[in-house]
Amino acid sequence: MGDAKRIIVKPISSKDANMVIKALHYSGKVVQNSQLHFGVFYNGKCGGALQFGPSLDKRKIQSLVKDTKWNEFIELNRMALADWLPRNGESRVIGFCMRYIKKQYPHLKWVVSFSDGTQCGDGIIYRASGFVLTGINKNKTIMRFPNGEKISDMGLKFSKESQVKLLGKTYLGTEVLRKAKEKGAKFLNGYQVRYVYFLDDECKKKINVPIIPFSKIDEMGARMYKGKPSCGNSVNCTSTSQVESDTEM
Repeated sequence: MGDAKRIIVKPISSKDANMVIKALHYSGKVVQNSQLHFGVFYNGKCGGALQFGPSLDKRKIQSLVKDTKWNEFIELNRMALADWLPRNGESRVIGFCMRYIKKQYPHLKWVVSFSDGTQCGDGIIYRASGFVLTGINKNKTIMRFPNGEKISDMGLKFSKESQVKLLGKTYLGTEVLRKAKEKGAKFLNGYQVRYVYFLDDECKKKINVPIIPFSKIDEMGARMYKGKPSCGNSVNCTSTSQVESDTEM
């Protein structure tokens, strides 16, 4: 692991984490209901942050693992690390966070996270850090507006500020997506990839969805790196023009 051993990860304030995420994350946005915040430091300099909190669609996610109680899982909402951090630093950072959460919050049994294959990557960091793959789905959540603004459907539904900015006023329920369509918003082509990390190994026996081999990502042409297609060993790699084009809502 080399210099990665010198990386320090420690809890930080939500204010500081938000500032780091806005500066380093490809979306430039934070998840407002994040509850746990970690800073990543190397040679005395902050090089990233991770934020954990409840899933927006919590009831749906809860059903991934049988008998999971409302407060027994958490989502890795945001992770952003600077390019200058040492190689293999990502795995060390995630490993620290998982050990910390397991020790300090023993009621939490598992962690879910989503990799955005429409704008960023397919989650190679998660695969190297002990997560299992539980879903590869064509994107039906990330939208792009004519002004270039990108936002998830759930993010738009739950953010009055975003609705006012993008739609002109606030709406409820299905009206939000209908108005977004009227404003010219389109879903981005690509894939959303879902991963789960088990803090309690017993929960792995209760998972309600199949654990998918990592090779399926290549088979489906879903491999991405920094927002661009990466073929790996797949013969079905999606072209750049396909990934960057829009689909109708």
